[in-house]
Amino acid sequence: MKELLLIAVGSAFVNNVVLSQFLGICPFLGVSKNVKTAAGMGGAVVFVITISSFVTGLIYKFILVKTGFEYLQTIVFILVIAALVQFVEMFLKKAMPPLYSALGVYLPLITTNCAVLGVALTNVQKSYTILESVVNGVATAVGFLVSIVLMAGIREKIEYNDITPAFKGTPIVLVTAGLMAIAFFGFSGLI
Repeated sequence: MKELLLIAVGSAFVNNVVLSQFLGICPFLGVSKNVKTAAGMGGAVVFVITISSFVTGLIYKFILVKTGFEYLQTIVFILVIAALVQFVEMFLKKAMPPLYSALGVYLPLITTNCAVLGVALTNVQKSYTILESVVNGVATAVGFLVSIVLMAGIREKIEYNDITPAFKGTPIVLVTAGLMAIAFFGFSGLI
């Protein structure tokens, strides 16, 4: 139990996928203009990473390793992730059309979100069990959700600030992301 807690805290805060490993930057910067949209994207990523961690762990341990095809892990993981994203996209289109249209092109980009593939590959690289893989996936996804929602909240507040014209738009967002990364560095003493 202690090891699962260490994996969870380490993945969510200490080794935050966006602010420490710099994976998943595209949706982090592109969808973080509105807290509602950012939370929707974070929820979709939580679902995809959690399920893909479980499914890719099963496929790797019980199919690829048993047949000696471990070298196909990246291709297989991408196919699993693409199928899950298609499922999420169909669900959101049917159940939550406003969120589906707000996410726009960033929803299909979860397929190519390196954070999702990075979690699956990290699980294999660290030889996690299925349970540890799922805990790592959930924690990493929650870390992504926390960072994207925090960024969205900050960006909503920045809109009302008086910012030098040279820093308006992307420059101030990148400075904010850098400051957030420094703040998350403070969690490194937790483990």
